[in-house]
Formats: sequence, C-alpha cells, structure tokens
Amino acid sequence: MPKTMHCSFCGSEFPQGTGIMYIKGDGSILWFCSSKCRKNAIELKRDPRKLKWTKYYRAERKAT
Repeated sequence: MPKTMHCSFCGSEFPQGTGIMYIKGDGSILWFCSSKCRKNAIELKRDPRKLKWTKYYRAERKAT
C-alpha cells in the first residue's frame, strides 16, 4: 500500500512519488500536491486559512 503525503499548503492527501518537494534554506521540507499550491505558498506568500479551496480554511470556519 503506497504511503500518502499531505500538502503543506492546502492539506489534501496525495500519493507518494507525486507532488513537489521544496526544501527551505533552514532545512525544513515542504510538500506540495500541485504547482498551484507551490505558487500560492512560495511565490505569492498567501495564507491558506484565507483561501476557500483549502482544508485549513474549512477547518478554521468550522471551529468558529
């Protein structure tokens, strides 16, 4: 059974062997399921809690 990874930006699951691994300068590793998530996180520096299509947005709204 293949392991599943979690996207560091949107929180969705994707199979191991796919996606994008990004290593920051401090050595921390970020996994992204798509280039859409990578661009929003790194290039545009967006907060996933403010985008309606992320799981983090839904979790925040459910908690309030």
